[in-house]
Amino acid sequence: MRTETRPPLVELTIVRVKEFLREPEALFWVFAFPLLLALALGFAFRDRAPDRVPIAVVAGESAETLARALAGSPGVSVRILESDRAEQELRAGKVSMVVRPGNPVVCRMDPTRPDARQGRLEVDAAVRRLNGQARDLVAIDAVHEPGRRYIDFLIPGLLGLNLMGTGIWGVGFSIVNARLKKLLKLLVASPMRKSDFLLSQILGRLVFLVFEASALLLFGWLVFRVPVLGSPLLLAGTALVGAMTFSGLGLLVASRAQTMETATGWMNAVMLPMWLLSGTFFSSERFPVPTQPFLRLLPLTALNDALRRIMGGATSLSAVAAELAVLVAWGAVSFVAALKIFRWQ
Repeated sequence: MRTETRPPLVELTIVRVKEFLREPEALFWVFAFPLLLALALGFAFRDRAPDRVPIAVVAGESAETLARALAGSPGVSVRILESDRAEQELRAGKVSMVVRPGNPVVCRMDPTRPDARQGRLEVDAAVRRLNGQARDLVAIDAVHEPGRRYIDFLIPGLLGLNLMGTGIWGVGFSIVNARLKKLLKLLVASPMRKSDFLLSQILGRLVFLVFEASALLLFGWLVFRVPVLGSPLLLAGTALVGAMTFSGLGLLVASRAQTMETATGWMNAVMLPMWLLSGTFFSSERFPVPTQPFLRLLPLTALNDALRRIMGGATSLSAVAAELAVLVAWGAVSFVAALKIFRWQ
């Protein structure tokens, strides 16, 4: 009895579909992960009032009165701070503007920031509620000097984001690609330890650190005059620790991945929460207060905060000790875990 054969294209397609269905990791990342991500983002950005603009009122006469008036506005969150602390918070991007009570009330802000412009309108409305409909009660003290603008907040965040992306992708992709090409299988027979191989991946990644960090900082200086007001040596050391931390995470992600699809899914799963939550493009202070302890424990949050503090003027190790401790802990745990679970093929 003659068996009817199907065209080669049909047979190959059927084989590829069966091959895909036998990869549980790929099934998870293709079907389950997008649904989980949509669920998480749906809760995070569900219908609700707009995010409050963080404002610092400088302590002094009538500060309490002005703060109470601003607290009645649904569009802002208010803190009363001493003048020096308020300026530090503005420089670090923790608040969008500094308000000095007086006649007129002065809003110190970067007018290029949309949230600062929104906050200025809320301040104007609050002052009008206190003083009737009188005009010219609010003045603008525009921040233009380097070190206090939004671009000065953004560049360190982009540097941290770049260190995370190249660390995780650069190391993770290299290992998975070598595994797929059977290169790791060949290395098993060589006289080396697993720890030497994994550590070499991290050290090899650090060769490019000077070039990628310098390129972004030089671009920021030449185009936007973004300065490094703190210690350049401390900045370099912090970037080095951050790069090693994320390279360790890249090792961990790639330790068991058998396909590029699986590795890509894990890399995105590690990086995506930090893209959203770690304050790259806006301050992580905008997220609810109960989440702040968890956000500060994310490695990208720690790195971004440390880089901003140094570029804003920090010169001592103690100024960024807490952030560096978080990075070192993540890096050490990731490397030890990767060393334990890594497999060659």
